[in-house]
Amino acid sequence: MQLKIVQAGEAVLREHARQLTLDEIHSRETQDLIESMRQTMYQAPGVGLAAPQVGVGLQVAVIEDKKEYMKDAPADFLKERGRKPVPFHVIINPKITLSDEAEVEFFEGCLSLTGLTAAVPRARAVKLECLDHRGEPKLIQASGWYARILQHEIDHLHGTLYVDRMYPRSLMTVENFNRTWKALSIAEARNLLQWK
Repeated sequence: MQLKIVQAGEAVLREHARQLTLDEIHSRETQDLIESMRQTMYQAPGVGLAAPQVGVGLQVAVIEDKKEYMKDAPADFLKERGRKPVPFHVIINPKITLSDEAEVEFFEGCLSLTGLTAAVPRARAVKLECLDHRGEPKLIQASGWYARILQHEIDHLHGTLYVDRMYPRSLMTVENFNRTWKALSIAEARNLLQWK
């Protein structure tokens, strides 16, 4: 079942989501929520979706970056971002550690901020401890775009949106980004927009 994605201004997007117990993870209700979130993410389409984005204040997120999402992107665009396909998985009650203090900045969008994008600095690599959809402990080491997706979704679980971390001068519509800025390197965009 496809769920409604709530937009910025909904209180649930600014609240700290609650952790789940093992019994809750194993419940039919949570398993149905996960499957509905998966379908909603695919329909959007997006590469990640956190439970608060569908109005549920629980520490659950679904993630998948499909190869088909990258088919029209130039190789240098993908390489600059360290973007590779990521198979579907669920993260529950995540604890994130920045593995690399160096930050990289790229434009991000969000299903809860429809039609907008901005440059956001994020750690290049992260380590994540979480539970999967079966309640099994998982350790994830991620870098590049995958690390960015994880940071973005975990921010949602703590009531943070990318606009809280963005360079304000870089905020624009997705339409303008695609028309004017997408073909530029991040360094060129930074220089022209003077966000640093």
